[in-house]
Amino acid sequence: MSNYIGIRHEDKYEHERRAPLTPKHVARLVKQKKLDIVVETSAKRIFTDTEYVEAGATICDNLNDCSVIFGVKEIPEHYFEMEKTYVFFSHVIKGQKYNMPMLKRMMELKCNLIEYEKIVDEQGKRLIFFGRFAGMAGMINSFWSLGLRLKDFGYQTELLKIRQAHEYASLKEAKDAISYVGELIAENGINPLFRPFVIGFTGYGNVSQGAQEICGLLPVKEISAEKLLELQKRKHVPNNIVYKVVFREEDLYENIHGHPFDLHEYMHNPQDFKSKFDQYIPYLSLLINCIYWDKRFPRLVTKDYLEKLFSKGRPKLTVIGDISCDVEGSVECTLHPTIISDPFFIYDPLSRTSKPGHKGDGLLVMAVDILPAELPRDASDGFADALVNFVKPIADADFDEPFEDLDLPRAIKKGLILHKGELTPDFKYLEEFLI
Repeated sequence: MSNYIGIRHEDKYEHERRAPLTPKHVARLVKQKKLDIVVETSAKRIFTDTEYVEAGATICDNLNDCSVIFGVKEIPEHYFEMEKTYVFFSHVIKGQKYNMPMLKRMMELKCNLIEYEKIVDEQGKRLIFFGRFAGMAGMINSFWSLGLRLKDFGYQTELLKIRQAHEYASLKEAKDAISYVGELIAENGINPLFRPFVIGFTGYGNVSQGAQEICGLLPVKEISAEKLLELQKRKHVPNNIVYKVVFREEDLYENIHGHPFDLHEYMHNPQDFKSKFDQYIPYLSLLINCIYWDKRFPRLVTKDYLEKLFSKGRPKLTVIGDISCDVEGSVECTLHPTIISDPFFIYDPLSRTSKPGHKGDGLLVMAVDILPAELPRDASDGFADALVNFVKPIADADFDEPFEDLDLPRAIKKGLILHKGELTPDFKYLEEFLI
């Protein structure tokens, strides 16, 4: 059982200002759950030290007295202490090479690691996440990026009134600005050269839903993937409508043996499938990638296809907002993640190289890998709403008990990667990445 619960200062990224628990949630834990909360001092966190003190927390330079520590992003190896419990996004579940030294260090120190990403219900649905805010920030940034890119091509559009997500004081302010742009598009229409203006979304989970929420502030009409192909044959389309297509697995992949698409089969035998997304790409103005991907699955946008597409001249597709941000993953031209202060690059499909900024020949890729950090207050508040009810059960747990006897909510136990420095049964597969 823990006497003190710690909230650490985030130090992986300069622009990381989020917190796993906000002052409002700390006040609830202190007053209602009688927990002692210690907050590591931070000059950049979106919530000030004073706000946490007023909520009943103690501010300290370190969390040495805390046996359970909550964070957001990865933690430096030197930070870990013997036999403590850490709750954060560790980014190890895919065997990420760059985080294996961190995992090894935690094992050496017999730490407990609870991974937010694996805290799921009985259906495998994530319970604690920033995904919706990643989607919203990614959509805002993609609109902003598209406005800049079209300006580079000589076109002044209403999208130029949209700024990068972190430049807004709040999500409400950003939504109000985009709603205004939506009104202007509804009134003034879209340049005929860009019609039909089509935004494609891959995926339909929390990230996609957040992105679609922002997209919905424009005058949007949703159509199916099949209708998208028919739309191209029309001579006349409305001049003030933005078309939206949400691509599901059956739209994106096909069985290489000619069998009808079956989602269960695809999820369990992805090697038997290939992408059929190429047929839609020429008709998209903006692609928002929100899909889960790992190396087992086919890519959606390949370098080979983009080379063929661009060899015919500048295509309709102008910007890819790769919110998923898997390097050379489902969108193979995402050569590297980007940062908030340098959020996009131009990918040249002919040379297969990239250069920073939004000018030059090629395709603009927006691939910020900490998008929720651009909406730090709203994102932290939404995240903490989901996390707060699990804090006391984690604090009350006796981690000296054998794994089978741990008194933890089932969802939290599903997210326990390390117990006393040992990989728990569901995560034994990580051993192959630790060699």
